[in-house]
Amino acid sequence: MANEAINKVIYGGRTLLDLTIDDVTAADVLAGKKFHLPSGVQGTGTCEYDADTSDATAVAAEILTSKTAYKNGAKLTGTMPNRGAVAGVISDASSPYTVPNGYHDGSGTVGIDSTELTKLVPNNIREGVTVLGVTGTMSGSESVKATAANVTPYTTAQTILPGDLGDYNYISQINVAAIAYVETDNAAGGKTVTIGTVAPT
Repeated sequence: MANEAINKVIYGGRTLLDLTIDDVTAADVLAGKKFHLPSGVQGTGTCEYDADTSDATAVAAEILTSKTAYKNGAKLTGTMPNRGAVAGVISDASSPYTVPNGYHDGSGTVGIDSTELTKLVPNNIREGVTVLGVTGTMSGSESVKATAANVTPYTTAQTILPGDLGDYNYISQINVAAIAYVETDNAAGGKTVTIGTVAPT
């Protein structure tokens, strides 16, 4: 049977239409769209995608979970978790907050734990020192207990600590007595001079 479809038209030696040199196939045309094959017969496209995805670089872990995309003509389903608004706290200076992997909607916050935040007040920070925007007012002498001490010099060295005098943090004043000096008559008709005393045992 002779071909019925016209796929080439020559008029007065001039080619007006030539489908014979085309190489299009149904897979090259979007599904449902009409076109003509090289034979001149009308065809219907079968291609289910409308873009060349051969150069796509995304992977499933970079696509939001349950969302789909196409790469190299294949359908990908995302696995990246949707974290939404993540709220984190820092409760220890040596334990930084670890940001969880996944998508964040931009409204999440990270702040200092409320218990720790109540400690961040001027009275708890040394005067002249600023911590996270809070300037300290503590002089260092709050709740400090001081005392004065009376010391008798002995012929041996001695060390006196605040705790030796009671429940004190430091000694504000030390009163040192004069070195003992005693003159007494002796049997030889002279005087015996005694300087200093021996520490009690």
